[in-house]
Amino acid sequence: MTTTTAVPLRVAYDAAHGSRWTSLHGGGREWLWRGPEPGRHGVRPDDPFVDAGGLEECLPTVRGRPDHGEVWSRPWRTAGPGTVVIQRPTFVLTRRIADDSGVVVADYRLTADPGYRFVWAAHALLGLSPDARLVAPVGRPTRLHPEAAALLPPGTWPGDSPWLTGPWPSPAGLTLDTLGADDGTAIGAVLLDCPRVQVVDDADRLTVELECDGQPRSTALWRNLAGWPAVAPYRSIGVEPMLGAAFDLADAGPADAAVVPATGEVAWRLTISAHRIH
Repeated sequence: MTTTTAVPLRVAYDAAHGSRWTSLHGGGREWLWRGPEPGRHGVRPDDPFVDAGGLEECLPTVRGRPDHGEVWSRPWRTAGPGTVVIQRPTFVLTRRIADDSGVVVADYRLTADPGYRFVWAAHALLGLSPDARLVAPVGRPTRLHPEAAALLPPGTWPGDSPWLTGPWPSPAGLTLDTLGADDGTAIGAVLLDCPRVQVVDDADRLTVELECDGQPRSTALWRNLAGWPAVAPYRSIGVEPMLGAAFDLADAGPADAAVVPATGEVAWRLTISAHRIH
């Protein structure tokens, strides 16, 4: 007989270093991957991104300038139990992480001038086996980003377009839901209008859901099977809840970025839960 039980999760984060999530742990398993890149604690604003693993807060862009956004490379201020704040010239971001019976609930609030456009992503790099897969609604429009062009037949990529769109799980014929063995490829993709996904790895299930009224909600995937960087490549799998629909804010059309309404505030909630099949 098969049974499913909830696995309580716990989070640790480092407010002094971009408020990076350093652990997402439960049931004897650490879900967050730790990267090989040294020097994360010595980062200064405008430094190149250091891929240390964990979950990085990316705002107001993911790719582009500044790389991975403005907030990952700066200290955040503690403002209460589980609550941290970062203030920049154009916005203030507050995050509160709470434990709801073992379910991780992260509430965000951004204040900025009405009309301010941004992309936010919870850049979560997960430690997964080659048998892991990503479960999302079949047929969901999915944007492949330019690194995928080399894996497609010649002439497939549409000129200088920042993406090529096709249905999940195999946009343009590239099967992305299997997070398999290292094969020297690295692909970035964004699943549009996809606020909930599940990662399945053997008996473990990790469910990630993003709630936000009136803003585009997506899930970004970074499937790096030892295809990046060019020198000393390694494996890293990013499953990234996102407000917006583009990695780079500079590429985002009118419907591809979150926009601060007349109230001057955008609030959203990220919920992460785990289960185990017996």
